[in-house]
Amino acid sequence: MSSHWILGPGAIGRLLAHSLSPFTATALIGRRALPDQQIFTSPEGEQQTRLLNVLTVDQLVAETPEPPGFVHITTKAMAAEAALASIAEVIPPTTPLVLWQNGFLAQPRITQLWPGPVLCATTTEGAYLTDDDGVVHAGHGHTYVGDLNNQHAELAEALAQTLSQAGLTATAVDDIRQRLWQKLAVNATINPLVALNGVRNGELRGEAYAGRVVTVVKEVAAIMRAEGIAPPEGEQGEKSWLALVWKVVENTASNKASMLQDIEALRPTERGAIMAPLVESAQRHGLTSKELQALDAEIAELEAAYGH
Repeated sequence: MSSHWILGPGAIGRLLAHSLSPFTATALIGRRALPDQQIFTSPEGEQQTRLLNVLTVDQLVAETPEPPGFVHITTKAMAAEAALASIAEVIPPTTPLVLWQNGFLAQPRITQLWPGPVLCATTTEGAYLTDDDGVVHAGHGHTYVGDLNNQHAELAEALAQTLSQAGLTATAVDDIRQRLWQKLAVNATINPLVALNGVRNGELRGEAYAGRVVTVVKEVAAIMRAEGIAPPEGEQGEKSWLALVWKVVENTASNKASMLQDIEALRPTERGAIMAPLVESAQRHGLTSKELQALDAEIAELEAAYGH
């Protein structure tokens, strides 16, 4: 089985490292040193301590190791290109990349930029960090893998089988662009609203927020129609998108969205990867995105206030 480098030791990065390391050679790579002993908590609450191969980018570059079979980029969307650039000199340009970012910013850019195969993954696996040495696998999900130009079906299938064997159920698909935009539609509705209001996902159902959810979905549905993206279930149209958003809100009611976590930790959010593609698409198609732009501006204002 191919070796796997995981670039970005956040929640998904560490979940991948813990899951893959019993089956194949893995390296978990970050900008700063982390403990080799890492604690993994399963969705059932069982804890295991594993010795992972944890490296800094500087160590990796200095060691000039054997090229990996796959490089997984699990950083935030805005850091993905810089992360790739930091290791590009030690991997062949034919190395397959796997992008795990939210939104639709890093995926088209890196697909265009990188000469080798670029796979995109979208997942509903739940995970969060507990300090420098721990990750909690909060809930089992499903991962879809494919590439934007549908040229690497065999590679996607091989990766999906590896992930499934490692306990992360995965399916190779030929419509990953559709799936990334579908997730983007949901994220753009839920994430900014919970981040701005400091609430868990389920609270969006309440009277204080539900009206704004409907307004955002109206804009998002028009953009999706213009992009040729259908909702994953049911008929095309606004009602289907709204039903999908409410379904996700209910299924993740107690979740604290990543954008809210970023705001609380005074970190930059992924608004550029989540909001910008929709606003740009609206402009391209001559559609209104007044509400989406307002949400984006409000998040930007919160971020700008961090240092004050």
